[in-house]
Amino acid sequence: MTRHYEGEAETGRSAAQRRADAIAGFRSELDRLGEEGLPAPDAAWLRAVRGHHDALLIDLARRYDIDRSADARRLSLGMRIVSFLGAVAMAAAVYFVFQRFWGLLPTAAQVIVLLGASIGSLIGCWLIGRRDASGYFTKLAALVAFACFVLNVSLLGELFNISPSDRALLPWAALALLLAYACELRLLLVAGIACLAGFIAARTGTFGGMYWLDFGARPENFFPAALLFLLVPQFLDQRAYAGFAATWRIAGLLCLLLPVLLLANWAWGSYLPGSARSIERVYQIAGFAFSAGAIWLGIRRGWGEVVNTGVTFFFLFLYTRFFDWWWDAVPKYLFFLLIAATAVLMLFVFARLRRAMAAAAQVHP
Repeated sequence: MTRHYEGEAETGRSAAQRRADAIAGFRSELDRLGEEGLPAPDAAWLRAVRGHHDALLIDLARRYDIDRSADARRLSLGMRIVSFLGAVAMAAAVYFVFQRFWGLLPTAAQVIVLLGASIGSLIGCWLIGRRDASGYFTKLAALVAFACFVLNVSLLGELFNISPSDRALLPWAALALLLAYACELRLLLVAGIACLAGFIAARTGTFGGMYWLDFGARPENFFPAALLFLLVPQFLDQRAYAGFAATWRIAGLLCLLLPVLLLANWAWGSYLPGSARSIERVYQIAGFAFSAGAIWLGIRRGWGEVVNTGVTFFFLFLYTRFFDWWWDAVPKYLFFLLIAATAVLMLFVFARLRRAMAAAAQVHP
């Protein structure tokens, strides 16, 4: 009989692994409570719960190849690293094979080989995914399929003498995101987000009359991408994919705060009118406001990655201001003491915030 678990339809293997971890934590806490002298629950109830959990774990291991112990989790981490390195090596091998034999093939054969590599790698990824419960081989195949597709578009453009265009970033982003969600692979999600950010920034730059390859000269070109990435997890349910919502939010914050950090110190790349000094001051204020806002929002919504990113950039903005104000005016030891004192002050502020949040949780559990 097929079992259905709460949240499984939404999250698949990620939910199965979380359920297995919760069972392990539950058993560990029961053992600890017994060691601390608390009376044990009814023996019949314990046997029923343990039997139910054992059946769940067996079924989850069969269907999703989950990690049932700490040793298995450590081994899985090694397997993820090996699968990533294997994918990189495989993609490099494909690239150098093309480089070695490309000039020996006629044009028609080159087109057939390129299309065959892309289509074949995608079919291979799909076939492996149907048989690979662990997902490691599927993720390796997905990375190779993406590399073949990027190589396909690039070499076809060279073959038919097509001018380089930012439009190539769009199909790359589309395939990377499709494979990322199909294989639950965050590395390809990052690749797709990077391609999408480059495309949006290049389009924004061309609207202002720039050549698309110069989009990086105007950091503000990334602001539309930042807005889009921050909105994606708000309007598209990401609960089915562990860590994907956090990745979108971090990408949005990077596309927002990194340009602000650059423009707060080098205003020559800004679209804003006015003197460089006044533009830098605007972005300095905006940097503190945006990073502090990220910290507040992250704490309020329970987004740890947003809090950490906001804290990092708040400290970077603070450091650059200290450097401009005092690096040449005070001894170096005093400069770093000021930074250390500021860090300690921030720790006290966050400690008070934690205590306030803990108190609120006790009042409203």
